[in-house]
Amino acid sequence: NFPGLNLSFEVLEGMIKHETEYDKADVRDYNPDLRGQLEAQIANISDELAYSAHDLDDGLRSGMLKPEMLQGIELWEVVTANLGWSNCALDDLWRHRIIRRLIGLEVNDMIETTNRRIKESGCRTVDELQRLTYNVAGFNEDLHRRNRQLKDFLFANLYRHPRVIRMAVKAERTITDLFEAYLSEPSILPKHIQGRIDERGLEQTVCDYIAGMTDRFAVEEYDKLFNPLSLP
Repeated sequence: NFPGLNLSFEVLEGMIKHETEYDKADVRDYNPDLRGQLEAQIANISDELAYSAHDLDDGLRSGMLKPEMLQGIELWEVVTANLGWSNCALDDLWRHRIIRRLIGLEVNDMIETTNRRIKESGCRTVDELQRLTYNVAGFNEDLHRRNRQLKDFLFANLYRHPRVIRMAVKAERTITDLFEAYLSEPSILPKHIQGRIDERGLEQTVCDYIAGMTDRFAVEEYDKLFNPLSLP
């Protein structure tokens, strides 16, 4: 019977105005003529920073990305030169140091650039900042360009890697088949989940149930439902 978090308007506004290259949110009820507040802008840029750095880390650790593939990627070359790494073995310690230095470089630039833009804007209030035609939180133009280069590299070489695509196809198939199985025979749902159907409707109940699954639990459920040799 938990009624929710009762979030403030400002928090909801920041969430709905969370900006990515692929999200187009409906902001009609949240001051559509105003930009996100400073905290929301910082969350946007921090999200972008974290994804790129940790995806690069994951790609290198998994072996899907090789250090030699990153030759010509300016951020990689700047960070590795700064640390004194030059195409020697990339063990866990070196990889950790490189990613940590990359994050540090980006965080420092974001702080300096955001501080400079706030001062240059002359804004004295939250309302004035939100009425600007641009976000104050961000990177300088040079680092923004280098980040774009790194993101394009990750898209082409990691996000579209055959192993990643195969896992995405498996995940979609697993979730789709679970959803359809629960809809066709709701009695296979746990009793306490079945008890929510009258209040929420079958489709929403099934959606909520699947959304709350861990990856491992979803795979185990799939095995129980579709593997004839698996115990129910």
